[in-house]
Amino acid sequence: MDLRTGDDGLARPAWASVHDDLREYYDTEWGMPVRDERGVFERLALEGFQSGLSWATILRRREGFRRAFAGFDVDAVAAFDGTDVDRLLADEGIIRHRGKIEATIANARATIDLRGELGPGTTLADLVWAHRPERTPMPATAADVPTTSPESVALAAQLKRRGFRFVGPTTMFALMEALGVVDTHLLDSHRRGSSGVWAADGTPVAESHTPS
Repeated sequence: MDLRTGDDGLARPAWASVHDDLREYYDTEWGMPVRDERGVFERLALEGFQSGLSWATILRRREGFRRAFAGFDVDAVAAFDGTDVDRLLADEGIIRHRGKIEATIANARATIDLRGELGPGTTLADLVWAHRPERTPMPATAADVPTTSPESVALAAQLKRRGFRFVGPTTMFALMEALGVVDTHLLDSHRRGSSGVWAADGTPVAESHTPS
């Protein structure tokens, strides 16, 4: 079955029904809008580390990632050097992958370079939310959930042009799902339409894309 009903009577997708930590993440965070630079940068970094791995693997190391990457403070991570890379490669609390570690540092620097590019005070969050589609998917089953979209392809291209790494269209679609830019909750899930961004019928709730 694509949805499972828990002991609390709430329907969730299978991936969010296996362990308590995944259930908590699904119920309280996944798909809820994130509109600040640090929050978007953290999720961008975690999606990059998740590539080729399960989300549960990343979620269970999240606090380790936060400690290792200075709470995902963009300016702090951008200042990391080779000594920090060596430190991170020895840190058992994260995924010790040199390419992904170096990409996270490079992405922090690219995030700084992006500030103000779209207008005064704009950040990475503005660029990501600018790719919000006119409608969000309406998946009845897990097979109906797309893995990319025209908007995620465009976002990936924009980020790559600005020097970001590990930002392919599939990774960017997963980021957009996590941030609430799109809503891919299954139609009968108890979380469908709960973000305040999208109605259950796939139409936008609000017009403003401006991060608060």
